[in-house]
Amino acid sequence: MRLAEFHSRDHGPGDSLAQSDTAMIWAALDTVTDPEIPVISIVEMGMVPSVLVDGDATVVRMTPTFAGCPALDVIRQNIVAAVKNAGYENVRVDVVFDPPWTSDRITDVGREKLKSFGLAPPGAACGSINELRIAEAACPLCDSTNTTLESIFGPTLCRAIHYCNDCQQSFEQFKPV
Repeated sequence: MRLAEFHSRDHGPGDSLAQSDTAMIWAALDTVTDPEIPVISIVEMGMVPSVLVDGDATVVRMTPTFAGCPALDVIRQNIVAAVKNAGYENVRVDVVFDPPWTSDRITDVGREKLKSFGLAPPGAACGSINELRIAEAACPLCDSTNTTLESIFGPTLCRAIHYCNDCQQSFEQFKPV
């Protein structure tokens, strides 16, 4: 029996078969998008801390961005479908909260995709967040920092609503967590 665990695209300990398997699994996971932000994958969001391959079983550990995320079941189903589509029939998704997800786990590519989608990417959180930190957001449309926090409560738990005083457009910010 071969047992290998791979963390955040760390394709493992010298076993070329395990490396091949895990590369295919990570590629499959990279096709799974966040249903609320369809331009960014769960890998780019930093939601997959590890993948475990145990013989013919594949376990994907997934950390949601918020504990009460309403898209959790959809993401879990999409992970199973993507990994099965890559040729791995025995797939399980474990939702884990350790390590906890923070917005610091979003990749640079992911941050650019958020901005292109019209969401201000979060600043570095480093475990400390308050309303003043959320109020700091550059407009994703014109890059101005002359913005105003309109509401700390956006259309989803992970977003806040801002107004750009320069381009005079409202925009959403992905909250730093």
